[in-house]
Amino acid sequence: MLYFGTAHAAIQKQTTVVVISLDGFPAYALDDPRLPVPTLRRLAREGAAAAAMQPINPTVTWPNHTTMVTGVNASHHQVLFNGLLTRNLGARNPADVPMAIEPWRNKDLLVHAETVYDVAYQAGLSTAQVDWVAIYGARTINWSFAEQPDPDGLIETELIKAGVVTRDQLANFDDSSPAWQDEIRTDAAVEILKRYKPNLMLVHLLCLDDINHQYGPMSDASLEAMAFLDDRVKQISDTLTSSHRPFTLLIVSDHGFRKTTHAIYPNTLLRREGLVRDEQGKSTWDAWVVPDGGTAMVYVTDPNRRAELLPKLSTLFRGVEGVEHVYGQEDFGKLGLPSPGQSNQSPDLLIAAKPGNVFASGVPDGKGEANGGTHGYLNSDPQMQAIFMAWGSGIKPGVRLGTISNLDVAPTIAALLGIELTKATGRPLTGILSDVPPSLTH
Repeated sequence: MLYFGTAHAAIQKQTTVVVISLDGFPAYALDDPRLPVPTLRRLAREGAAAAAMQPINPTVTWPNHTTMVTGVNASHHQVLFNGLLTRNLGARNPADVPMAIEPWRNKDLLVHAETVYDVAYQAGLSTAQVDWVAIYGARTINWSFAEQPDPDGLIETELIKAGVVTRDQLANFDDSSPAWQDEIRTDAAVEILKRYKPNLMLVHLLCLDDINHQYGPMSDASLEAMAFLDDRVKQISDTLTSSHRPFTLLIVSDHGFRKTTHAIYPNTLLRREGLVRDEQGKSTWDAWVVPDGGTAMVYVTDPNRRAELLPKLSTLFRGVEGVEHVYGQEDFGKLGLPSPGQSNQSPDLLIAAKPGNVFASGVPDGKGEANGGTHGYLNSDPQMQAIFMAWGSGIKPGVRLGTISNLDVAPTIAALLGIELTKATGRPLTGILSDVPPSLTH
């Protein structure tokens, strides 16, 4: 059977594919009858839905959003953090640490794989993004509303003229509540859809992630945040329905969430073991740990000392209460992580926490309370599983899938647009796709 998404099909220049990512929305949440999300339940019922979607390692925001637009895991696209790991900070380092994660770096420095928006743009399709990540400075995006809005930007200026937001509010966007920020992001998405009718739009809403970190998943605050996001999805789906244009809507999330009760401070442990020394008013670090919630990346700062220090570091962290396992470079392939030879972002060791424990970046006395929630645990953890549903043109109604991989999201987007990601390791979800092009089914 020949699906319209193969390389032999026509590019769908009259359709719109919108991907909405609800950051931190766990698959298990949809099984809770207390959750008031009528729009999401309707889209899942009328369209296609997966029981769960497995993220990649590490189960954090930027790596998984990058996978959902590339169809490859972190060993290929090399995004391991919510930003770019930068070493040897020198004069730029007021915190006196050997490395830092810098989020506002250009996409070309971060992402080492072709994206579906790159391929769509090169095929003559128009592209847009609202608060997507690892996308700063992307030259293949036509219209953009960034995570840090530019008050002089095109979409921002249009929202100001429409009275949706003021210039001062945009200039102080980070000081606002997460819910208000997502409301403005949704308004930006609606503005782009109505005015420019892009073929592909990527939308990222993240208030739930903030709430789950602070109050824990499935808390009252978390349930209210998911209900709020359901209204934002309705706002966008209503806009698409009234556009008189064929469209497909994909609803995804990047990872699930776990409740946490204890925090582990790995860099404090390094100092205790003499791997950090204060000399002449400055710290010297033999190693550095970058926490990622349920996992943490360990780096030896001097490559010439790896053979000496790795056994010591491995033994140290294996003996820490709350640590479940320490993985060496020989394990990275099966975890979907790049080796140091493949990427300068790769760690020397990966530490995995037991459920309920979280690696933290502060410097208290090694271990403390952490009442809230986190992600970052290995992607085999049932509570890290994400959501996936598809609705609209080109989607078979009533299809129910089991657990899928988020490697398949980008190839499915490509199939809906009639383009192909030749380097993706994921595959289109052909079981949910109609045999008829989207432009003829809506």
